[in-house]
Amino acid sequence: MNYRKALAQFNMNKSLLLDIIKSKLSEKINNLEKLIAETRASSNDTKSSMGDKYETGREMLQQEINNLQIQLNEVVKQKDFLKTVLPKIADKAEKGAIVKTEKGLFFVSVSLGEVSFENQKIICISPESPLAKAMYGKKENDRFSLNNMNQQIIEIQ
Repeated sequence: MNYRKALAQFNMNKSLLLDIIKSKLSEKINNLEKLIAETRASSNDTKSSMGDKYETGREMLQQEINNLQIQLNEVVKQKDFLKTVLPKIADKAEKGAIVKTEKGLFFVSVSLGEVSFENQKIICISPESPLAKAMYGKKENDRFSLNNMNQQIIEIQ
């Protein structure tokens, strides 16, 4: 009975972690949309009959808008991908697993970087990252190597 209770507790915790990540991605989306709108507004402000200098400035602003749009599309893709990550207990390193090594805690989900959760730092990595690929399919106590650094998997959840 205690095992089931612990299992249910962990699932709830992984659900909370997923909610935090979704919230951070939503915040990034909102910030990028705001930046795009502000950049578009400043692009409209540069309309003038002063000549080529302003055309160059408007072109640079358009390039900035395009770059921001690419970033926005990537974050939207990450948020969509996160919907496929289930808060289940994993027994091997795979999508949705939290993998503990002597180097830290890694959540194979989306490339978001460090997230503080339950007084721990968890690094969110994409399943396509070199680290995730190096540990993919490994189980507790297995070793893997990346960039000539050996690591051992201590625990997987």
